[in-house]
Amino acid sequence: MLDNIALLVIGLVCLIVGGEFLVRGASRIALRARLSPLVVGLTIVAFGTSAPELLISLRSALSGSPDMAMGNVIGSNICNLALVLGVTAVVSPIRVQTNSIRIDWPMTMGSSLLLYVLVREGYIDSYEGVLFVTILAIYTIFIVRKSRKDNQMMEELEGDLKPEELTRDKWSVLREGGLLVGGALGLYFGSEWFVGSAKDIALEMGVSQRIIGLTVLALGTSLPEMVTAIVAAMKKQTDIALGNLMGSNIFNILSILGITSMVTTVHVSDDILQVDILWMLGITLVIFPLMLYRRQLNWVAGTVMLVIYAVYIYSLT
Repeated sequence: MLDNIALLVIGLVCLIVGGEFLVRGASRIALRARLSPLVVGLTIVAFGTSAPELLISLRSALSGSPDMAMGNVIGSNICNLALVLGVTAVVSPIRVQTNSIRIDWPMTMGSSLLLYVLVREGYIDSYEGVLFVTILAIYTIFIVRKSRKDNQMMEELEGDLKPEELTRDKWSVLREGGLLVGGALGLYFGSEWFVGSAKDIALEMGVSQRIIGLTVLALGTSLPEMVTAIVAAMKKQTDIALGNLMGSNIFNILSILGITSMVTTVHVSDDILQVDILWMLGITLVIFPLMLYRRQLNWVAGTVMLVIYAVYIYSLT
């Protein structure tokens, strides 16, 4: 028990440090590549913080624990938009850009609806996994190209960025790459240690695979998103905070379930299909009017999401 507690603490420290490094490195890479912070949040940061979910889902599915694999993804998506977004909005108001409303939220909702439609047969097979990964690749290419085009237009109107901001000397490039890699490693190992110890404790208490996936694993694997989003919000880089969370949900469905189902068929229990996926769809839907209101997610919106998450967790007991 003491070993598990020690791993929990060490894992949390790694998550905090990793989130700080990842935000720094991603922000500087966005400037050099002339990509918007929102796009970096939707791609680089989202993929980095979703890595723990991918590894856990693969391991769970291959070891004969499909409820943990699916529950981890569904629970993580619920946690991202209810708990993590709620806490982040309470810490600092999150600006909502037009692209988030027109592109990113529809993609998040569309991915969730596609998942719901496909899993109604009770499983996700390799063909559906290929479909998920293909959609993700097309979406990623689209937002990167769009961001670079938009930034080029802004530069023509406002002038180029300061030369010193775009220096490409060897040491600065290595430093930023090191921050990104170090941050990703911190998030990976931190999540592994945190989730592993928490999972062992939960199993000893006789909790079902579904509940473990929806709560312990979901919360543990959402810690990178929470730490990264809060750090970004405190630095007033709220584009990364919002983009990271929506991008992470998109990656969770299209990348994690896509890759996992390409390796092995992922079965879905009736409880997850009839209860938890509907909660995920409902929470994603609630986010939309909150985003539209004053184009900002403030402490009121954050409180609403936290209450919704508390109700969901209570419904599981």
